[in-house]
Amino acid sequence: MPLKSCCIYSIGVVSMLLLIAGIALVLSNVFPQLVQSVVKTEVVLKNGSEAFKAWENPPAPIYMQFYFFNLTNPLEVLDGERPAVLEIGPYTYREYRPMEEINFLENGTKVASINTKTYIFEPNMSRGPESDLIRTVNIPAMTVMEKFKDSIIMANLISSYMRSSDEGLFTTRTVGELLWGYEDELLKALRTLKPDLDDVFGLFYKSNASNDGDYVFFTGKQNYKDFARVDTWNGESSLNWWTTDECNMINGTNGASFHPVIKKNEALYMFSSDLCRSIYALYEGDVTVKGIPGYRFVPPSEVFANDTVNPANAGFCVPAGNCLGSGILNVSVCKQGAPIIMSSPHFYQADEKFVKDVFGMNPKKEHHETVIDINPLTGIILHAAKRLQVNVYVEKIPSFSQTGNVRTVVFPVVYLNESAVIDDTSAITLQAVAVVKNVVENIPFMLIGLGILLGGIFMVLMCRLKVPEGTADERQPLLSS
Repeated sequence: MPLKSCCIYSIGVVSMLLLIAGIALVLSNVFPQLVQSVVKTEVVLKNGSEAFKAWENPPAPIYMQFYFFNLTNPLEVLDGERPAVLEIGPYTYREYRPMEEINFLENGTKVASINTKTYIFEPNMSRGPESDLIRTVNIPAMTVMEKFKDSIIMANLISSYMRSSDEGLFTTRTVGELLWGYEDELLKALRTLKPDLDDVFGLFYKSNASNDGDYVFFTGKQNYKDFARVDTWNGESSLNWWTTDECNMINGTNGASFHPVIKKNEALYMFSSDLCRSIYALYEGDVTVKGIPGYRFVPPSEVFANDTVNPANAGFCVPAGNCLGSGILNVSVCKQGAPIIMSSPHFYQADEKFVKDVFGMNPKKEHHETVIDINPLTGIILHAAKRLQVNVYVEKIPSFSQTGNVRTVVFPVVYLNESAVIDDTSAITLQAVAVVKNVVENIPFMLIGLGILLGGIFMVLMCRLKVPEGTADERQPLLSS
């Protein structure tokens, strides 16, 4: 009997210890911190690591889609009416973007590389061939007219040449020409005055099988939050296009990678050479991609807001004090003086004025918002869609009859959707990581559950132990007689 009682009480003690240990582990958050500590140590850019392999050559297929805005009323626009455009697309390209010329620096704390991008046309995923014709604003002509509008002699010479060669404010070109380049007659003629002028124009001219500059990244060896963060671009730690130091800062990664252990309350910073600036994204909600939990981050409207809404953006108004409005960015300072204005597709989150100025704009959050779905533990991108629109600032220039009576308008030319979804192999690996994470983090709850179970067994055994046994013994003599 004493041995039996001892065993029962031992079960009770073990039950209490398990409950105390489990609750203590839950409150101290030991196991989640342990998981995060392991991930922080493993996610570093170093030869042989999985993080380095994914950074060097992203396994997820990346697609670049282009949607053009075909102008349907060119004559009416020259008479002062608002442009009417028809969206045509997508024209889809498979994008390959390996890191090349990799060189580790400063004892492995930094790594230098270039990010070469190659685009291969995907006809089966496109609306039509690259030979499709698009009528749009004549960007080289608009650039030249803006450049020489204050020089009467040059303006007259250029205007005369444009009339003789039938060059106007609008042009019709193929998709391939508009994207990758064509020889422009006006630029070719100007080369006689400026021999160093390139007479080929394309929205993404020299961007195929090329790179956007020399990068130096932090590897994350010293601080996990520095993983893949840009240290310098083209040898500089800051930009020189904008009018304030804050706007010229190079912040964050290049948008292809992010540090592990991401919190909902932090901002993800990215440097975009397309936009010639850094931007940031904030947490919007939880998502699930291929069975993997993730956080969705999106750039808030404040990123491209006017300086009256976001005073920090005053430095992006060029020339200084010349702010066009919320939702658009004048990047002419970093595009060789071309009057290029960047925005979200269909002027999503921009001032209503820009939407109303062009017939055919229909901004929708689900189609035109930039999104990043990211696994918070590993920092691996599950799904991303970078959506940007290229526009041209068009205005009437009295010294050029080619502009007619055109109204001042931010004219949409094309918008792009650069997107990727995690590949199946990587998804399976990440699902396994998620399972291990859940098991490890739930160990305290398992201990609590086991403690409750043993506690239940202890209570049952205690009840049986206390049942009177004398009843059975008193019946014994009666039965024997």
